[in-house]
Amino acid sequence: MNTANERPQVVIARQPIFDRQYKIFAYELLFRSAANQATADLSTFSGDTATSRVLNYAFLELGIERVIGEHTAFINLTRNFILSDDPIPASQDQVVIEILEDIAVDDELLDGIRKLVKMGYTIALDDFIFHESLRPLVELASIIKVDVLSLNENALREHVKLLREYDVKLLAEKVETLTDYKFCQELGFDYFQGFFFCRPDNIEDKPIPDNQLVLLKLMQTLQREDVEFKDIEALISKDPGLTYKLLRLLNSAAIRTSKQINSIREGLVILGLKAIKTWTTLIIMSELNSVPKELLSQALIRAKMASLLALQYDCSKESSFLVGMFSTIDAMLSRPMASVISPLPLSDTTKQALLKGKGNLGKLLKDIVLYERGLWTELNRAKVSLDEFSRCYIEAAEWTNKATEVI
Repeated sequence: MNTANERPQVVIARQPIFDRQYKIFAYELLFRSAANQATADLSTFSGDTATSRVLNYAFLELGIERVIGEHTAFINLTRNFILSDDPIPASQDQVVIEILEDIAVDDELLDGIRKLVKMGYTIALDDFIFHESLRPLVELASIIKVDVLSLNENALREHVKLLREYDVKLLAEKVETLTDYKFCQELGFDYFQGFFFCRPDNIEDKPIPDNQLVLLKLMQTLQREDVEFKDIEALISKDPGLTYKLLRLLNSAAIRTSKQINSIREGLVILGLKAIKTWTTLIIMSELNSVPKELLSQALIRAKMASLLALQYDCSKESSFLVGMFSTIDAMLSRPMASVISPLPLSDTTKQALLKGKGNLGKLLKDIVLYERGLWTELNRAKVSLDEFSRCYIEAAEWTNKATEVI
């Protein structure tokens, strides 16, 4: 176990992997020591001791479930780590081990992978391009990840046909658009990874379903500057399900109040009008029937992270939380952001941040998106250190896990 002086500062983020039902199958972990500023994966560490330290810290001391909840984690390891006798600090049902495309494949590596398979670990091949010489590696793998951006449509079809001869699951990675996602589904991929899920269809004349229009009108009322508590109470009282969810949330670990809240009015007294507006808006967004639900989780992580970093960007915590929370609403409704937020009584500053990334709120949201995508070298670290970004991300992910359990 590392001492306090030896403990690495771990920078960590997660990227979702979906199954064919659009449900979370696992998260790929991007993580490394904050001392390594170059890239976002363990394979670039200068030494395998550093790899071991970061793995031990992330899984044993930090508690990786704070970031991924009960889900499985995809992690990549160095060649030397695979060949070493260092124990993997995670159980076989907790991780999938990725073999990167640039690791030299020889008898020694294959023996090391066979040892991991015999121990019960699942092996995935990353950015895989088939070659006959790699057949022994394919035969050891359970999941093969195919970079869909590196192949044209015909080549991708041929690749899928070829790999279907083996007893493996196929994972399409770097799926960036909904069109790409639908094509990969047609090809029969089992899993999907990329940022397609947070991009809207942007069909201008697509009607918003009646049930979602009702929810949007509720959000419009909540965001009015002159809204009073009696208005909110009247809105909530009309929907027993909304009342139930709000009371559950107000008494959950995500809020951490010191006393039991038994009514919406008690919640107002204890938490204040702004907090009640925020939590009610959050629950209404959860009712939008977005596919996938990961969109709500992503919005909540951004919202919480934004509120934690707000003061360092000269923003208010309330407006920062709101910008993060609304940052995926276009994808939730499959509508352009402008058409969704235009009728909402949000401040011009908030709207400009969401539409054009303008102002301090826009800069804050941009940095949070860069962080979640693992583009850590592009962050504005003049305002916030990479270690602080990571601390806030971990806290936001843990908070989101607790909140989504309730709603």
